[in-house]
Amino acid sequence: MPSTHKKVVVRKLNRDTVSGYVSPNNFITGGKVEILNTSGNVVAIDLKDIKGIYFVREFGEPDSLRKTFTTRPRTEGLWVRLRFRDNEVMEGMMPNDLTLVGPDGFLINPPDTRSNTQRIFVPRSALSQLTVLAVIGAAAGRRRAGAADVRQVPMFTE
Repeated sequence: MPSTHKKVVVRKLNRDTVSGYVSPNNFITGGKVEILNTSGNVVAIDLKDIKGIYFVREFGEPDSLRKTFTTRPRTEGLWVRLRFRDNEVMEGMMPNDLTLVGPDGFLINPPDTRSNTQRIFVPRSALSQLTVLAVIGAAAGRRRAGAADVRQVPMFTE
């Protein structure tokens, strides 16, 4: 397999999973996801039938994934809470960049970045609600001390 294909586990709304490979730049065409499964066949799955596309390091079940953050995340971006149509709740981090939000869905980073799942693509059709919990920005630099205000009369000088 060329390095341009990424390992994914597609989790459907009916709880079935499909393991395979996708091209990370254009895996959605015409409302369908094209996957080269582990048997070597190209499979097209409708986005409306997909709950999430899990980009993984190794094939396996993505259900062992931690679904919420234990503390406030430190990475820069949008801390979001996703509520699926089946009332499952998951949190993640999204980039704070509107150009990266596509019409088909959202690409989020899961709470545990050391787990098998590196990223998750969540179709809009799988969600009932998306809530932004916080906007986490880069650490602001310390304010530089400006010139002293000469309009203020010194009061306690000796």
